[in-house]
Amino acid sequence: MKNIFATGLSLLCWSVLSWNVVAQEKHLPRATPESQGISSAAITEFIRTADKDVNSMHSFMLVRHGKVVAEAWWEPESPEKPHVLWSLSKSFTSTAVGLAVQEGKLSVDDEVVKFFPDRVPKDASPNLKSMRVKDLLTMATGHQDEVSLRDEKDWINAFLKHPVPHKPGTHFKYNTPATFMQSAIVQKVTGEKVVDYLQSRLFAPLGIDAPKWDENPQGISIGGYGLYLKTEDIAKFGQLYLQKGNWNGKQLIPESWVAAATSKQVSNGSSPNSDWEQGYGFQFWRCRHGAYRGDGKDGQFCVVLPEQDAVVVMTANSTNLQGQLNVVWDKLLTAFEEKPLAENPTAVEELKAISTGLKAKR
Repeated sequence: MKNIFATGLSLLCWSVLSWNVVAQEKHLPRATPESQGISSAAITEFIRTADKDVNSMHSFMLVRHGKVVAEAWWEPESPEKPHVLWSLSKSFTSTAVGLAVQEGKLSVDDEVVKFFPDRVPKDASPNLKSMRVKDLLTMATGHQDEVSLRDEKDWINAFLKHPVPHKPGTHFKYNTPATFMQSAIVQKVTGEKVVDYLQSRLFAPLGIDAPKWDENPQGISIGGYGLYLKTEDIAKFGQLYLQKGNWNGKQLIPESWVAAATSKQVSNGSSPNSDWEQGYGFQFWRCRHGAYRGDGKDGQFCVVLPEQDAVVVMTANSTNLQGQLNVVWDKLLTAFEEKPLAENPTAVEELKAISTGLKAKR
């Protein structure tokens, strides 16, 4: 009886311990900024400046060496409240494409029309016929203008009927419907909506609860926007890419795909002062300072800084996206040190104080 009780107690303790491990894995580890080589005072100055200059910040999270060193929410936003990602959703859609490529479901060199033979216009142009999945990924479809899908019932048909005056692969044009087509292709070859396809392959391993992703009238995840995630969920996604697709010792995304997706695939300008003219990858923007980012309307950012081993996440309702990124470069970039700093409890407390009670501007 005593042995049975002891065995039962051991099993109970093991179960509780296992549950705690699972629960902890839903969150990134936390650490003081100084322990990860960043001054708390510098982060405090970043939050002060962002609160003053960005109209309006909603949340901020800074991850260094895989640990969250600072986080803040502007009321009514909160840690457990999912936020609209707008076009930051695109980076998740391209990830689904990469996973489908890994599984042999498609190739980036496949022609788009191959997947929808019954929807191709009879008078399809040579440019449309030569458009590849890679052209969808790089915003180089050959379109002069985006097709408007707002009033369309059949989005695939509307996309394929739209004029393609340029040779695909030669002309960068920001193109949200092209991301929708990636979503439609993934659904066609896997039999699952992108949001469901990513559940076991990305969301669950990262400890991200089943997210919401809006659909079009045909029941296809919109792809180019419509995804809602918590701030920490976005940070995990950025950290996964920073770790070249590896998470807890498991390769969730092929390292080769991460490298291709986040490198410059096409040119989109030449200004050295613009974070929108540093090149474009597979639904990721290249940034200045050796960084890259997922990027959404109104200031939804997942900025990955490989040289600093850091991820900066911001959600906002901003009217000046370049200005918002400039606060990161001006206030945080020079704060990263290679080695830990001396602990500074006073500065940590000041950082905690300024990170609470923030209110979004109306």
